[in-house]
Amino acid sequence: MVLEAAAEILAGQAGLIALREPDGRFSIRASYGLPRALLPYFAPLLTDIPDDADLGRFRIPGLGEKLGRIAAQLGLRLQQVVALPMVIKRELIGVLFVFRAYGARFTVNDRQILASFADQAAIAVYNAQLYERLLQEKRRLDAILEYSADGVLILDGGLRIMVFNRALSQMSGWPSYEAIGRLHDEVVRWARLDTELDLSSAIAGGWPLPSAAPLYVEGDMRRRTGGTVSVGITYAPLFDREGRLVNIIANVRDITRFREAEEIKSTFISVISHELKTPVALIKGYADTLLREDASWDPAVMRESLTVIVEEAERLNHLIDNLLDASRLQAGALPMEIDQVDLSALAERVAARFRTQTQKHEISVRFPPRFPVVDGDPRRLEQVLDNLVSNAIKYSPQGGRIEIRGRWTDDEVIVTVSDEGMGIPPAEQARVFERFFRGTRARQQRVPGTGLGLYLSQAIVKAHGGRMWVESTPGAGSAFSFALPRRQPA
Repeated sequence: MVLEAAAEILAGQAGLIALREPDGRFSIRASYGLPRALLPYFAPLLTDIPDDADLGRFRIPGLGEKLGRIAAQLGLRLQQVVALPMVIKRELIGVLFVFRAYGARFTVNDRQILASFADQAAIAVYNAQLYERLLQEKRRLDAILEYSADGVLILDGGLRIMVFNRALSQMSGWPSYEAIGRLHDEVVRWARLDTELDLSSAIAGGWPLPSAAPLYVEGDMRRRTGGTVSVGITYAPLFDREGRLVNIIANVRDITRFREAEEIKSTFISVISHELKTPVALIKGYADTLLREDASWDPAVMRESLTVIVEEAERLNHLIDNLLDASRLQAGALPMEIDQVDLSALAERVAARFRTQTQKHEISVRFPPRFPVVDGDPRRLEQVLDNLVSNAIKYSPQGGRIEIRGRWTDDEVIVTVSDEGMGIPPAEQARVFERFFRGTRARQQRVPGTGLGLYLSQAIVKAHGGRMWVESTPGAGSAFSFALPRRQPA
């Protein structure tokens, strides 16, 4: 509208507005009296535009000649042109052009009139650019809020919810459209609070003051759909110039995994301490006894004592090997020595070893004749069977049958170790292969172990290109299976 008014007041028949792009070049953004298809032909007018934003000195070299060539090329009756700068804060942001179809030149008075229109156009363009930037910032902020991995909650001064992002909706079970407009305490409800204050009690105690630090609240938040989720919420107040509370912006982080990791870490330290202490105490006790100078021992007692020392030393060595292997796995370097492996013979050897260690269990091996050999590391695959049979014994303390059986398909061989023990709850079956994970019943019944055996076993099987899984019914035992690729004929 500014361009049209300027052209009509100056008795012009056409006009253009060109704006400076971020790269410094100019492009036509508005036109009057010219078909859109012809606008690209006016591009020569946009070359050699000076950076000088001063109205009195602003001139585009050869502007009249350029117009003459364009008009002749297009068959237009445009003979005169005037161009004035559009300036904001002493910065050239664009140029306003007006064209006449007759020979009367633009006067100084015309330029002054056009200058006022150029100022209006510059202000309008500047405001439009500001508005566009605001829209872009809003869209950017909306995207950050909506797709943030953390929950974001914005409250007004009355503690009503204004913003409730997608992550928080998933955490809390509240759809955003239902949460917005509700009071904070209707949506954020605590089943258990691990910090001294929640938001309401903090506000009742005088928080926040303009100089107040953010408030951190941690605990188990009730989900609308049932259950709880462990969260840590940081509330940051926002004040106006008069010191009135305008908003509270809250970052809500799901700390469930962090808590689980802390619990696993604590359990691991406790278990490792116990697992190290027990064999060390036995070794020291038997060694001190044998070293007593005031007693003499017959060969049978000495052999029994030395046997215990050797067994406990082997137990320590096994524990240390597991810890080292776990460390190597974390570093991505578990050494393997590949050879041909007879899994049926390996299973027989493992079974024979464990039969000497338990009187409560009946350990059997069932493999079909001519069981296929596989390519693998014999020591590592024996480690897998050791871990599985050892677990079967530990988790069936009342005894029972333990069976190692094998079968094969066209593509793979499958080995299963089953027991008649306590079994694994369905909720824990997906986690039994996690590092340091120990089931609830194992912790309650103080079953020895570090939570590394199944983690290492699965890693070894995967390193052979195989897979590992568990099938279990609580109270009826478990069956751990692993499958390895069959050796292909040369």
